[in-house]
Amino acid sequence: MTLIRECTQYIDGRMSNDGVGEWIDVINPATGKVVARTPEAGTAVVERAVEAARRAWPGWRRTNPFERARFLHGIAAEIEKDERTIAAAITEEMGKPLAEALGEVRKLAKAFHYYAEEAVRVFGTTIPNEEDGFTSIIEREPVGVVAAIAPWNYPVELIGWKLAAALGAGCTIVVKPSEYTPSSAVALFRCLHAAGVPAGVANLVTGSRETGRLLVGHPDVDKVAFTGSQAAGEDIYRTVSGITSFSLELGGTCPIIVTKHANLERAVAGTLRRGFRNAGQICIAINRVYVHESVYASFVDALGSRAASLVVADGLLNERADVGPMATRAGVGKVERHVADARERGARVLSGGGRTGEAEGLFYSPTVLADCTPEMLVMHEETFGPVVGIAPFATLDEAIALANGTPSGLAAYAYTEDLRETFELGRALEFGSVAINNVDAGIMNAPYGGRKQSGIGYEHGHEGLEGYLHLKHLRVHHGA
Repeated sequence: MTLIRECTQYIDGRMSNDGVGEWIDVINPATGKVVARTPEAGTAVVERAVEAARRAWPGWRRTNPFERARFLHGIAAEIEKDERTIAAAITEEMGKPLAEALGEVRKLAKAFHYYAEEAVRVFGTTIPNEEDGFTSIIEREPVGVVAAIAPWNYPVELIGWKLAAALGAGCTIVVKPSEYTPSSAVALFRCLHAAGVPAGVANLVTGSRETGRLLVGHPDVDKVAFTGSQAAGEDIYRTVSGITSFSLELGGTCPIIVTKHANLERAVAGTLRRGFRNAGQICIAINRVYVHESVYASFVDALGSRAASLVVADGLLNERADVGPMATRAGVGKVERHVADARERGARVLSGGGRTGEAEGLFYSPTVLADCTPEMLVMHEETFGPVVGIAPFATLDEAIALANGTPSGLAAYAYTEDLRETFELGRALEFGSVAINNVDAGIMNAPYGGRKQSGIGYEHGHEGLEGYLHLKHLRVHHGA
């Protein structure tokens, strides 16, 4: 019989479930079995966490940045020691293969190392005055108490981007992970505790969307950092109290353009990786593919064949799995609607197209849909599952218009060996990140964020740290 874990809140330097009355079952999507229980934090618990962060802020903001950097390096070291435990919790609760989960935990540790270094590079400026005897100094100061809401698809990495940057900047924070994936977040906070982070600087509350509303609506929260759906982001906008700073990453229907000058083998491999990694449950997953008509038939045949050969399995039982189960029943339902809509409108199913594996598991076969048209849901809504739709194009202008033709603007991809096309695509695509001849749109030391309905603000890079700082103009009359 599987042992059911009991998750705990982390408030004011202590693991505790004081004041919790309700619990949420956490389900392994590969088996349908309950693997953990997590508290539903109510008003009193959220209040306690925000109060702890507020009390800790004056001391933490004045902590020497080199000292804050030592704490962040220490957290990274603890994560590295416990990487397999954290990764196993990720796989068990949301389904991604263990190798992918280990990769996520390693990138989490790198985020803490990175922002440890950025913490000591928060520079100010001096501004000339038109009057002698004055000096103007522009200083950057931490914004205060941060409320961070993270989704289930990258349950520790997306916490880490917010947590590492906020702590490096001198903010204190309260984090709420997804109710689908609390155990890996608890394991991360055990690493913070082991690294000796002062009480109240970083706090964890668990629960449903209602817990998140209580947190972001708290009047003592100075900034909200959120990754999730557009609908949830709009809900947060309506929930916050007073004037609050935001960074929101809301996903998107990411396109890829394959021109007649592309290396087709690399384009197919890139589409396969970014379309089906994490079962397509990635904000920057390739959702829709536009291929030049001269190479269209070759591309769709190759992608369909490669997708059909991917291994779909429980990532804990088979570490060689390429694709695990989807994380939620609602997600499977959306995939089924998108595929059914495409079939009805005339798309050809080249691979997949339905559920696979044991009935109790949320497995869906990697699906390639050819001959898609703009009105199909898969070509203008974020599917967030292992499905890609493909359509031909005749001219580059047509492809660019199709790619730009949705309200989202997070990431776009293109494959071409033509230098002119490279720069034309790079400049014309209206997305926060554009990757040419690769499908890694985000790297830790470059800003990552969306345009249009895909969000506001940035994570990654020094810009990610800047999001937790605000400016002060200090004008001094010294008389010299």
